[in-house]
Amino acid sequence: MHHGPDPMLATIVACILLAFLLGAAARAMKLPTILGYIAAGIIIGPYTPGFVAEHGLVSAMAELGVALLLFSVGLHFRPADLLAVRRVAVPGALGQIALATALGAVVGAVALGLAFGAALAFGMALAISSTAVATRALEERGRLGSEAGRIALGWLVMQDLVVVFALVMLPATAGATQAGGEGALLYELGKAALSLVAFIGVMWLFGRRALPWLLVRVARGGSRELFTLAVLAMALGVAFLASTLFGVSFALGAFFAGVVLGESDLGHQAAAEAMPMQRIFAAIFFVSVGMLLDPAAVMAQPLAGAAAVLVVLLAIAGGTFALLLLLRVHPRTAAIVAGSLGQIGEFSFLLTEVAVRQQILPDTVRGPVLVAAVATILLTPLLLRAAEAAAPRLERSARLALWRGERRPRRILSAGDAPATGHAVVVGSGRVGAMVIGALRRHGLPVVAVEENRAAAERLVAAGTAAIWGDATRPEVLEAAALDRARLLVVALPGAVEARAVLALARAANPAIHVVIRTHSDEEAVLMEAEEGVGLVMMGEREVALGMADYAMQHLGVPPAAAQQTVDALRRRQLAG
Repeated sequence: MHHGPDPMLATIVACILLAFLLGAAARAMKLPTILGYIAAGIIIGPYTPGFVAEHGLVSAMAELGVALLLFSVGLHFRPADLLAVRRVAVPGALGQIALATALGAVVGAVALGLAFGAALAFGMALAISSTAVATRALEERGRLGSEAGRIALGWLVMQDLVVVFALVMLPATAGATQAGGEGALLYELGKAALSLVAFIGVMWLFGRRALPWLLVRVARGGSRELFTLAVLAMALGVAFLASTLFGVSFALGAFFAGVVLGESDLGHQAAAEAMPMQRIFAAIFFVSVGMLLDPAAVMAQPLAGAAAVLVVLLAIAGGTFALLLLLRVHPRTAAIVAGSLGQIGEFSFLLTEVAVRQQILPDTVRGPVLVAAVATILLTPLLLRAAEAAAPRLERSARLALWRGERRPRRILSAGDAPATGHAVVVGSGRVGAMVIGALRRHGLPVVAVEENRAAAERLVAAGTAAIWGDATRPEVLEAAALDRARLLVVALPGAVEARAVLALARAANPAIHVVIRTHSDEEAVLMEAEEGVGLVMMGEREVALGMADYAMQHLGVPPAAAQQTVDALRRRQLAG
């Protein structure tokens, strides 16, 4: 006799199917997929009519998702990312988190009637930006490899470390609250600190040798399935042992397992193997967040939700911008970093769920946190666009220039006198630009570099290259490079938006200048080829392929002239589409 599908099987199928359908719908509307996952959870949750998933099973899968999410963060954690911008990211991120936590605590106390400790936990949930949303927003606008992108990444790394610390503090605070008294709080915090130190000590002494050693042995066996299982077994096994033996949270144990494996030469492959599983379970985590949300409760707290949105915009976006200016970061860079970070997401949900599970926060806080996350994620593209639009006006501010120790919004660095005429201007001195500059200097050709990163500009000058420090999308900066008297412009910037802005200024300043420009897609290359004055458009993957084809033809006996003709024909055919 057929009794229908098992409830657990039905729950798994419903979670995955609805997460896919609504995630795809969100993506089609150019929205973050996590909004679709949350909507899936609301549909199968107990507060909406129809099928209701088994919450216990979904919670268990969600806990795996959180652990794998933090395992992935640990695998990609690089102290060098933070050290490179430590003078800005460390004090700036800590100050921004403190400001957002304080404002969020006020909202929690006034609008939700939370006690002091609970209000602080609520404020912390409103203080952590979404790494996924921020990095994607910067990448889509070609800013991830810029100075703004580097500062934003360092800022996000610092926020991740604060989340890790909070995951230790919350259970200890909950234990002290249940025991009562200030002495109990100190005891619980001390106990949590000792447990964490003991766990880190074991991982440092044994884990960082044993785990990579075991993975190497599995990798030598040549089985991809066993390697994938080994990565997941280590992530979840270390998390389970950390929770069972040391009292460290399951997710935090997975984070440290990721850090240990990330330091080895197997880290990149471990990340690649864990990523598909991590994405699936992370999606289920967001489904579980939606299941716990009561739409009626959200509608009953409109003021709390609106106040939470304002806290995120003012304390994260506004606070980040103000702190970066105080730290004397370039106004354009500060605006872009602030615009990219002005939202909350996955770690805010994680902190909220941990606090609710530990009975520090009531269930009612989920609504305002969700409203703040959804609203600010939707506003992130608009914030970035507004930041880029406001940047030129900020750069022209005499007060900001004076505060940053400048007489003008840019400074010329010279290695001797810059060439008077007939020189090449190279915009961007990263891996591509540095090779162009090196090639020109090797033949004694005059070159002026334009670089937005101050330290990089100073290194160029120290090496004997005339350099201009500043934003090449500003006419004053290109004017300082004497673009009107230059013979060649090489645009080696990673961002297409910036490259087009530089090209427009170059045509206005010197219509006869010959331009070489870098792009990242065939579509962009076609648009650039159509621009007046562009002599050569280089698209990375295409030029690598053509270079390999050229070498292969000549190695197999094709004369160099004939090989070059074939390469030119292939390039024209590729551009023609």
